[in-house]
Amino acid sequence: MRSHGGRDRRPADRATGGPVARRLSLKIARLVLWSTLSLQLGAGLGASAPALHAEEGAPPGEGDPAPPDASKEELEKRLRELEQRLAILERQKEVEQEIAAQKAKETGAVSAGQDGFVIKSADGAYQLKIRALVQADGRFWDGQETRPVTDTFDLRRARPILEGTVNKFFDFRLVPDFGEGKTTLFDAYIDWRFAPWIRLRAGKFKPPVGLERLQSASETDFVERALPTNLVPNRDVGLQLGGDVLEGVVSYAAGVFNGVPDGANVDLDTNDNKETEARVFLQPFKTASVPSLQNLGFGVAATDGNNFGTLSATGLPSYKTPGQQTFFSYRTNTPATLAGTTIAGGRRHRLSPQAYWYVWRFGALAEYVEAYQEVEIATSRENLKNTAWQATVSFALTDDRPAYRGFTPRRVFDPQAHGWGALELVLRAGGLKIDDKAFPAFADPTKAASRARERGVGVNWVLSRNVKWMLDYIRTRFKDGDAAGDREDEKVILNRFQIAF
Repeated sequence: MRSHGGRDRRPADRATGGPVARRLSLKIARLVLWSTLSLQLGAGLGASAPALHAEEGAPPGEGDPAPPDASKEELEKRLRELEQRLAILERQKEVEQEIAAQKAKETGAVSAGQDGFVIKSADGAYQLKIRALVQADGRFWDGQETRPVTDTFDLRRARPILEGTVNKFFDFRLVPDFGEGKTTLFDAYIDWRFAPWIRLRAGKFKPPVGLERLQSASETDFVERALPTNLVPNRDVGLQLGGDVLEGVVSYAAGVFNGVPDGANVDLDTNDNKETEARVFLQPFKTASVPSLQNLGFGVAATDGNNFGTLSATGLPSYKTPGQQTFFSYRTNTPATLAGTTIAGGRRHRLSPQAYWYVWRFGALAEYVEAYQEVEIATSRENLKNTAWQATVSFALTDDRPAYRGFTPRRVFDPQAHGWGALELVLRAGGLKIDDKAFPAFADPTKAASRARERGVGVNWVLSRNVKWMLDYIRTRFKDGDAAGDREDEKVILNRFQIAF
């Protein structure tokens, strides 16, 4: 008998005392029993033959041996009794096998590995995966006359992650974050997997927009994401349909969400308006026999909706530097008044073409974002267009292969085995421009910069799939943003030691 995988399972059955081996043993026992009884019966009959020959010629009734019928009947009776016992034993074995098979179906499994700790039912229909992300950062300012904040160590992220499967087709994910002295819910959603090409997601999760935003925080090339991430949603609550077609050559996602300001993570909606968001991403050579093009991907994402703010919830964003300092925000006053506070006043939509390419030791990621928002202050109204772009290049100094979803070093850190992990050099350039029409009515040019341009270099030491150490130096230049003219350049050293599993 062969299994679905085509392997002959008979040798394993014999070696492990499986059902085939047990049936074979019973057959052998029955054959031995028959042989033994036959020999005994033959011996009894053979013993009477010489007596018959010795008494040839004797008168009838003299010297006749006792008939063998009695011993034959006794042996046949014993044979029937033993056959009954064998049948009982055979049935007992079958019952034991049935019980063992039922226990195997009911007994789950517990495992641990680079993807977390897993508790799983025997049939795989139920599963709980326990994971975590811990990022211990350092942020140090270099050569600035006026430091925005003090040099500091920072627990950037501390996220326990619970993932699971229920009834085989339903997945869930729950991710709170306790980093930076705050408690924030980042992910809480349910996936209904009909098939690889169609999946329904409901809850709070990343909208399908920014390319770097869609990377896990543990997989980015730099400690902090680039400037375009300011213009796309962080987390939102909604309903999304998505999937992978043609073995991942085409990926799509489209959904309806509450709608959040650029870069925001919000749990509740402040108005009845909803936002539609969609993304299509292609990897045309993913299944082709051309290795250099298999990890080439490109696509486009867009959002569209209406956003109306109030004095208490303006519905407008502020934008941050890689050093996590706010360099742009709209006008507000205290106490808030319509004459001195800019609020969202209508349509909001975004457009983001994006691409990446990973080949040999090289990796490249690029994206561009346009974010449109109607705003108002007092009697003034305007439709503003803010834009941002970035390009990141990575190169593995060791013989490793970078990837969009991170990578495992060919030689993980293990000094006894002469393994030291992977080294990766990364470079980044990017910029963010505020619409000129925002100044001076909707934003104050002495406090809000109209443009930011960043250049950065970094090195990553990937010790294993789960452990990484990062060191970056990023310089950001500004236009406007200070009463004396341009805001002082930000020069920041960022480092990170992380565990993610």
